[in-house]
Amino acid sequence: MQLTGAEIVVECLKEQGVDTVFGYPGGAILNVYDELYKHSNEIRHILTSHEQGAAHAADGYARATGKVGVCFATSGPGATNLVTGIATAYMDSIPIVAITCNVGVSLLGKDSFQEIDIAGITMPITKHNYIVKDITQLADTIRKSFVIAKKGRPGPVLIDIPKDITGAVTEYTPKPATEVVPSQDIDEKDLETALAMIRRSKRPFICVGGGAILSDASEELYKFARKVDAPVADTLMGHGAFPETDELYTGMVGMHGTKASDYGVDECDLLIVAGARFSDRVTGNVNEFAKNAEILQFDIDAAEMNKNVLITEGVIGDLKVILEKINSQLEQQDHSQWKEKIQSYKEKYPLVYPAEGLSGPWVVEEIYRQTKGDAIIVTEVGQHQMWAAQFYQFTEPRTFLTSGGLGTMGYGLGASIGAKMGRPDKMVVNIAGDGCLRMNMNEIATAARNSVPVIEVVINNHVLGMVRQWQDLFYGQRYSQTVLNDAVDFVKLAEAMGAVGYRAQTREEFQKAFAKALTLGRPVLIDCQIDKDEKVWPMVAPGAALRDAFDEADMKKAD
Repeated sequence: MQLTGAEIVVECLKEQGVDTVFGYPGGAILNVYDELYKHSNEIRHILTSHEQGAAHAADGYARATGKVGVCFATSGPGATNLVTGIATAYMDSIPIVAITCNVGVSLLGKDSFQEIDIAGITMPITKHNYIVKDITQLADTIRKSFVIAKKGRPGPVLIDIPKDITGAVTEYTPKPATEVVPSQDIDEKDLETALAMIRRSKRPFICVGGGAILSDASEELYKFARKVDAPVADTLMGHGAFPETDELYTGMVGMHGTKASDYGVDECDLLIVAGARFSDRVTGNVNEFAKNAEILQFDIDAAEMNKNVLITEGVIGDLKVILEKINSQLEQQDHSQWKEKIQSYKEKYPLVYPAEGLSGPWVVEEIYRQTKGDAIIVTEVGQHQMWAAQFYQFTEPRTFLTSGGLGTMGYGLGASIGAKMGRPDKMVVNIAGDGCLRMNMNEIATAARNSVPVIEVVINNHVLGMVRQWQDLFYGQRYSQTVLNDAVDFVKLAEAMGAVGYRAQTREEFQKAFAKALTLGRPVLIDCQIDKDEKVWPMVAPGAALRDAFDEADMKKAD
């Protein structure tokens, strides 16, 4: 079968089961788009407003479905506009394949029009990348890219294809997609050591990260937590891996974690870290982190062992496989007294917010009430992100999508479009701040043009909220360049782009607006006006230990 490079790209995507591609065309990638036109009944293409939105949409699609997300861009600025989205996926281990096209092979390296070395640029933020200069290597390169994106610790792969390769012709032989299955190979001695540590522990505490979601280990994790009989906290990326309505759940851990979780880490004698990488936002002062405990880490990536925190022992492998093996050998443990102590912390230090008025936490709780906890929640980055993580109770994996590692403002709107395309059965809500909305607000037009019914809830305090919080607490209230109080009307903006817009200044107005949004089947933006000085509590100051977590009540006592 003689096919052009462009035809091979599309045929290989079909082999891999790709049903949706997000992208933006241009001169270098025209051959591929021309071929995609002929297969529009098999692969749906979502034209975003900006290539960054396409990368975030592919990312959101991947997080929500567990499949590989795919995005397209042309050469030069089209390719460089993908970089932030690729880096976002890389930091959170999300499998996407980004396909860019470049100038012809003979023009590479000559500063040709819209030429850029995108493979060189993205080398530090991809699992692997390719420049395909030989048409005979194209099909196998695409196939390998999907395997690499999914295998082991997932991540983004970039394929750069010169335009003349997309027009060249070669023999093509169809092949079924390679099934990627987790390795069952776990070091038995490491497992024995882990079992011994768990058996002798009197105060075990479990910290769950995003790896539990990536490995589809939720069922095994639940069984493990019950067998160990230990409290369970999660990182920002771990939300939904363990049901947050469960009695063992203590809340998020780290800089804006609950006091119950932070104190649990500080007072346990065994910290079991499942699929988490000890981010600085989780550990606080690493020299004081879990100082009274042995640390047992389960992770698929050997490079994460002893990288940020010195551990006692580790088990390397797919988390689901590790937990299956441990569950089959571990006897039922009993830590009633320890659980009671952590429960007392949960009761003594609950998450609180103002009793009256519209506030970020109240908005999140109302979203939870009206969706009955059955929605995919996407966020941007900042205070609203933390409130979403704190006050929405996630009970299933792949229902909380957020930029954890890179902290990308502007991530959420594109990601919510991708999530809704991948999971049309689920209500998708993007919780944003007004600062983040300004980053990629143009994707409202994408949602409207493609009739993607996402709900954009903007927690609008007219400032860069999280930065202002730091300025207030640590920079002498010098609010340098964080006030956004201008004449931008987000409701009119949404309407101008083809969406529905509502403004809410009271709890009752938000209740009505959100209830209406759930029924419309159209993209909706709700502009929620809150106080500019509302803060995220508790908080661990940068460089402090988790046990030094403080909240508003602590500050008033100190004054």
